[in-house]
Amino acid sequence: MTTFDDRIDAAVALPEAAIEDEAGAPITRVVPVRQPGDGLLGRFLPPIIMLAVFIGIWYLYSTLAFEQAFQRRNALPYPHEVIQDGFLPLWDSRQGTREILGYMWPTVKVTLLGLAISIVVGVLIAVVMNMSKYSERAIFPYAVVAQTVPVLAITPLLTQVFGDRLAVRLAVVFLIAVFPIITNTLFGLQSTDRLHHDLFTLNKASRWTRLWKLELPTAIPALMTGIRIASGLAVIGAIVADFFFNQGDKGIGYFIRVTQQKAANRPDMLAGTITASLFGVVMFLIVGAITARAIRDWHDSAHSS
Repeated sequence: MTTFDDRIDAAVALPEAAIEDEAGAPITRVVPVRQPGDGLLGRFLPPIIMLAVFIGIWYLYSTLAFEQAFQRRNALPYPHEVIQDGFLPLWDSRQGTREILGYMWPTVKVTLLGLAISIVVGVLIAVVMNMSKYSERAIFPYAVVAQTVPVLAITPLLTQVFGDRLAVRLAVVFLIAVFPIITNTLFGLQSTDRLHHDLFTLNKASRWTRLWKLELPTAIPALMTGIRIASGLAVIGAIVADFFFNQGDKGIGYFIRVTQQKAANRPDMLAGTITASLFGVVMFLIVGAITARAIRDWHDSAHSS
């Protein structure tokens, strides 16, 4: 005898199977139309042009704003000076790229661990809020408060509660990154089609079956959007934590704060800032690729970029 769960599992597997209509005729799967600019040149040429324009403006501003070379170097050095004095040499442990990467590694660890905690806790909170309107009304205001509270103002409190090493850094990342996961997941859970809910009700599905088989799969695109937003916020949170918590492993935020205190170290500061920004871009691209792969077979947003 076929159970309700068996029918739901079969429906979920339909996109990967051969589908037929009521008359027995096969249904042709729609393939997205390839648009102009979808090739490698169309993907990479626009950002390269934009980068060239940005660098050109940088050179122009540095030339016009500072008459003396030492003034320019101590305020906004040329891009090639940032490369020569900030990133080079590549493998010297006391300066250059290797030193910057040494400071990046603690920041990377805090970012990934804090983002993972934010995802798990954020999804659980969204599921609890989705259980009833009372739960949503009770929890949501405090989720908003956690997003809007000025982290710098409660730095002493965070240090008192979590210490001044890894735990407090994770707390900062969590406070900054968890809100978009909660809101996007909750939106996805509440966006399930009412007709699908009625189908589950007619088959007397349990609350757990409704959540696992219907609501969570529907919420995946929204959840992935929340994770993409949170990935960038997690990088910001980790760098902010490095700025204000100096105990334990020192991250790239500590390096930026120390180098900005001396004008002569301006190329090093910009090199550290650029490296931190590139890490944020890489995080966003990785999460975006995972998102596209997770929903590519059944959601239109995976084919929009």
